[in-house]
Amino acid sequence: MKTRIAEVFQKQFGGEGAFFASSGRINLIGEHTDYNGGYVFPGAIDKCLMAEIRLNGTDKVRAFSIDCDDYCEFGLEEADKPAALWARYIFGVCRETRKRGGKVEGFDTVLAGDVPLGAGLSSSAALESTYAFAINELFGNKIGSFELARIGQSTEHNYCGVNCGIMDQFASVHGKKDNLMLLNCKTLEYKYYPFNPVGYKLVLLDSCVKHELASSAYNKRRASCENAAAAIRRRHPEVEFLSDAHRLWLEEVKGEIPAEDFLRAEYVIGELQRVLDVCDALERGDYETVGEMMYQTHFGMSKLYEVSCEELDFLNRLARLHGVTGSRVMGGGFGGCTINLVKEELYDAFIADAKKQFAAKFGHEPKVYDVVISDGARRL
Repeated sequence: MKTRIAEVFQKQFGGEGAFFASSGRINLIGEHTDYNGGYVFPGAIDKCLMAEIRLNGTDKVRAFSIDCDDYCEFGLEEADKPAALWARYIFGVCRETRKRGGKVEGFDTVLAGDVPLGAGLSSSAALESTYAFAINELFGNKIGSFELARIGQSTEHNYCGVNCGIMDQFASVHGKKDNLMLLNCKTLEYKYYPFNPVGYKLVLLDSCVKHELASSAYNKRRASCENAAAAIRRRHPEVEFLSDAHRLWLEEVKGEIPAEDFLRAEYVIGELQRVLDVCDALERGDYETVGEMMYQTHFGMSKLYEVSCEELDFLNRLARLHGVTGSRVMGGGFGGCTINLVKEELYDAFIADAKKQFAAKFGHEPKVYDVVISDGARRL
């Protein structure tokens, strides 16, 4: 990929620049907990967005995306926002850096990536983090790593129309090889946990499905959680988010909220505990418990939060049948991937059968992505 980028950069702009990269991410456990003030447990992966960048001495950014086969040139003022979405990510990072007092001037850049699109691996966060990190270094802005993640998040909010949490950008910036990160989304405190499961593989099975109701259903579930938290808060004023509530406090308001809201909150409170249980298990090197927590998360997302779908439930059941240590839907749901923790000796048979059976039922094979936990934003 680096060679290809260098060739295109030479052809587009002449000469050469500096190389930067940032990673996509997985989340081992902790789904739909971020906006409830809870914990998430992500890690950066060995699939990245890479860019070659060189300052050009003007007030214009000249950019070429190899993946989109598209060239875009834009200024750095608010009125200069480009039409192409891929370019808007770069523009947004430039603008958000300037809003924080950082220096940004014109540069030439060529970018490409191998983070699969639409698989829930946060290719957009990888793009934002690459440019936030690169601009910070090239212009000597000395913006801290947490604020670099916020620059990416603000880019999504203000220039790309996505009201996302901080997890994706945080993982992309802070990723550390062979480590997952426990992030408290309320306090933004974080801690690294070693993750090097000898004898196991981490693999994603991409259903290649995305159901249309995802965005409206997401908003509805978020409202359910806020409604449950508000009901609990009337009795326990210290509860700001569901992450502050105990299971018994939810039981106290069961008759005061819709049954659907109760189920959503029941899932979230259970998921918050599962994340902590996984942390404890990893410190013991107990991957069997990690796997069981993953299965429990899938059950909760399927039956309580109701964000799974037929294709993902099928892959999860198949994993159980093959003795896979852990499996669950990863991401918002309604399509996308399952994440699977598989013993190496079971891997080949599981993947072969998953492809065969899924294709027989749904008419196409799932895509398979092996995952290695890697470093985040960096200069190459």
